[in-house]
Amino acid sequence: MSGFTHLDDDGNAVMVDVSDKDITERTATAKASVMMRPETLALIMQGDVKKGDVLSVAQLAGIMGAKKTPDLIPLCHPLNLSSVTVDLSCDADRNAVDITASCKLSGKTGVEMEALTAASVAALTVYDMCKAVDRGMRITEVRLVHKSGGKSGTFEAQ
Repeated sequence: MSGFTHLDDDGNAVMVDVSDKDITERTATAKASVMMRPETLALIMQGDVKKGDVLSVAQLAGIMGAKKTPDLIPLCHPLNLSSVTVDLSCDADRNAVDITASCKLSGKTGVEMEALTAASVAALTVYDMCKAVDRGMRITEVRLVHKSGGKSGTFEAQ
C-alpha cells in the first residue's frame, strides 16, 4: 500500500471509491496573490486595463474554474457544488491582488480542489488581462487555508 488514496497496491491510478462515505456539509477556502508593479495595480484599481474590468472578469473565471475542476484535475470527483464565492481585493502596500475562493456542498467528498482551482484560475485571469503591461507579475501563495467536513474534520492553516 502506497499511503496515497489515488494509487492502488500496484501503483496504478484510481479514483477513490466514496460510496460508503457519509454525506456531510463540506467547505474549503483557498487563497492566492498576484504580485505586480505599482503601475499595473493602479491601472486595475482605476479600471483602465484595456481588456476590461480585471477584478470582475477574474471573479467570474474563478467561479467557472471551480465548476470545471473534475475536467482539469485527473481523478477528481464531479461535485454538485451548492456555493462558490471568489473575492478579489487590491493591496497597494504589497502591489498585489489578493484572491479568496470558498466552495461548499453537502456530499461524500471534499471541495479543496475546487477552492484551489477557483483561486488559481482567478489569479491566471488577472495575469492574462494585465500581461500586455506587466509580464513580470508573479502568482504566489496559492494555498488551502480552511477545510471542514468529512471524517478528517477541520483544517485551518497557520
